[in-house]
Amino acid sequence: MPMMTNDILGSDQVGIYLAICGDVVFHPNELNEDAISRIDECLGLEAFPVSIGGSNLLGALISGNSKGLAVADIATERDIDILTSFGDVVVMEGGVNTAGNLLLCNKFGAIASPVIPEEGVQIISEVLQVPIAVSSIAAEDIVGSLGVANDKGVLLHPDVLPDEVKLIEEILNVIPMVGTVAFGSPYVGAGIACSNNGAMSGRETTGPELNRIEDALGFI
Repeated sequence: MPMMTNDILGSDQVGIYLAICGDVVFHPNELNEDAISRIDECLGLEAFPVSIGGSNLLGALISGNSKGLAVADIATERDIDILTSFGDVVVMEGGVNTAGNLLLCNKFGAIASPVIPEEGVQIISEVLQVPIAVSSIAAEDIVGSLGVANDKGVLLHPDVLPDEVKLIEEILNVIPMVGTVAFGSPYVGAGIACSNNGAMSGRETTGPELNRIEDALGFI
């Protein structure tokens, strides 16, 4: 099923709770079998329960692709050991540790927030094994919350700037589109979790928004 609306633990911020990296979707340990079944039906990925430093806000704390992962420095050694089974892992430190909020990536490339130090950007590029560029989205730094991407498309905050669009298209190798989620929220990365198979957003997402998401992420 390419499109589905759903809440995660009572929240419509689906992209905050689910972290999709390559062929796996990391989800909170607290999810019941019905919720996991809906995620599997929509996203078609291996579902893996985990917490990071005791937090279930996985979409905010993890970002990556099939080659590697970036994770917040609240991750414990056990957390990192678990993630390492899915690829190389870089731990983001120095106050810029919400990896999911600060990175937007697919199998072709990654966009890094301007708040990430230059040396950190280079390490992330090496771990994810993709080209990386530094950019804001809509002149804001939380690029992972303001965009959502798969290997077929990317949906961005409606106020994204032309220069940002050009760079994102070049690096992620997909055609950007703009839109909203959950009845007008521009924080599409926080409100949507997507794979190459489907996308899940909060229950407040309207029909026109779903159509736009479906088009932007290549499900039409």
